Amino acid sequence: MDRYNRHIILSEIGEEGQNKLSKAKVLVVGAGGLGCPVLQYLTAAGIGTIGIIDFDVVEKSNLQRQILFGKSSLGKNKALVAKQHLEDLNDDISIVAYSEKLTYQNALSLFELYDIVVDGSDNFETRYLVNDACIITKKPVVYGAIYKFEGQVSVFNYENGPSYRCLFPETPKDTVPNCSEIGVFGVLPGIIGSMQANEVLKMVIGIGDVLSGKLLLYNALSTKSTILKIHKLEPIFDLVLKEKDNFHRKQLNNDCEIQAIEVSIKDMSLSENIQFIDVREAHEQPKIDDFSITQIPLNDLKKQLENIHPEKQKLIFCQSGIRSKKAVSILNALNVTNCYSVKESASEIIKYLGELKKIST
Repeated sequence: MDRYNRHIILSEIGEEGQNKLSKAKVLVVGAGGLGCPVLQYLTAAGIGTIGIIDFDVVEKSNLQRQILFGKSSLGKNKALVAKQHLEDLNDDISIVAYSEKLTYQNALSLFELYDIVVDGSDNFETRYLVNDACIITKKPVVYGAIYKFEGQVSVFNYENGPSYRCLFPETPKDTVPNCSEIGVFGVLPGIIGSMQANEVLKMVIGIGDVLSGKLLLYNALSTKSTILKIHKLEPIFDLVLKEKDNFHRKQLNNDCEIQAIEVSIKDMSLSENIQFIDVREAHEQPKIDDFSITQIPLNDLKKQLENIHPEKQKLIFCQSGIRSKKAVSILNALNVTNCYSVKESASEIIKYLGELKKIST
């Protein structure tokens, strides 16, 4: 009663509303810029069960906006670190961490365990995956997206309302740069993530006007908000449901993955016949002295072909795997062979290679 007193004394919530929160199960996809504020407010509000899925690790550049983490979190899995911090905030609820990547193989079984899904991802492929899995499992999804100084919020698939595909029917052919490539205003994820948490609480308690069939656009520089209407496209739902039986066998719908063979460096026999290529932006790439890593930003790949060894196996990496797969596709189109996208993130690869270096010396 003491913890949730400020909720309970609200006539719109009361003990009944707080009990609804304690029985609710919410899955948050991504513990990054958007996921951090969502998780904090849902935890503080007393959502009974909170799931967190994120395969990424904390990097120093995350600390500008991902407020659940600190220096002691660097190099650790985001979902596991978030769970630890949130349990300190509220030990009356259940928090489940999934330190793995959301895929077509695990999405349906995972979503079935929860009432609401919150999408805090930063790429189109995951957003379409979350959307389609929510249509099949009949779960509402709270959508959020950020770009530099602008953000978007909506609720899809709520009470037979429109879905993400009603807004964007097909995956864009050109990838939109993420935060690590183009930057983001530090407080923006906090604003948008708080709005997402707000939509979750309204749905669970059954109060207010849910952002279903609407897309809220927010500009942090002008503090201006605009709401656009979204119309439901019935054929979209029919199409997704027809693919239900094949869902587990689907791959991410991304052109840059067509020829991108994905490998794990821990499964590779590392030798002098391997060239590691970091395709992150220059400001993301640390100075490397201990071992040989070729640093070529993705946008400069075609201009620096002379720095790519024609005969060696090329193990290409970035932070999340999106840019490395695109790099493989680009190089294959230029007849550069033996190119592979590495599953592990850049920080994991650099740490792993550093450990191997110590062992060898």
